[in-house]
Amino acid sequence: MTLAFRRWSRPTVRAGGTLRTAAGVLAIDSVEAVDIRTVPDADVRAAGYAARADLLGDLRPEGQLYRIVFHVTGKDPRESLRENDTVGPSDIAALDARLDALDRAAPWTRAVLAMIAERDGRTAAEMAERLGVEKLALKRKIRLLKELGLTESLAVGVARKIEWRGAQVRLAAKYLGDRPL
Repeated sequence: MTLAFRRWSRPTVRAGGTLRTAAGVLAIDSVEAVDIRTVPDADVRAAGYAARADLLGDLRPEGQLYRIVFHVTGKDPRESLRENDTVGPSDIAALDARLDALDRAAPWTRAVLAMIAERDGRTAAEMAERLGVEKLALKRKIRLLKELGLTESLAVGVARKIEWRGAQVRLAAKYLGDRPL
């Protein structure tokens, strides 16, 4: 599939940009506002729908309809980071420095990593409540850990869960001591 339709108040992607997804990195070729009544049936099928009604059922009810043409350019680089099991001392030192930078305003990274290490699949809402912070603010911060390959968002219904991955367990061990993960 190289075509998608979305309803937005304003586009969240632009032609020439990229988007990281579970399917890989997508290059956005074009984004154009369209009227659903003028979308050819062939475009509906190219977007993965058997019928226009199926497409409409997946769209938000409000907002302008956009037609997005894209192509896959490669694998999500965060996947490689998460799956890397050859983390050495210099890698851990670099991650440690990045975590220190994220903690500059107020420490939070080690507490979040410790909660994830305690139990895989912990929700952002649960961690936010435990930390006494707002859930959406914490989710934004967790995305920064995801950029480092330290977490992975999992879709389970509408909830997003965080799962500890790969060799970064060693990094957690550095902060958690001998406690079992």
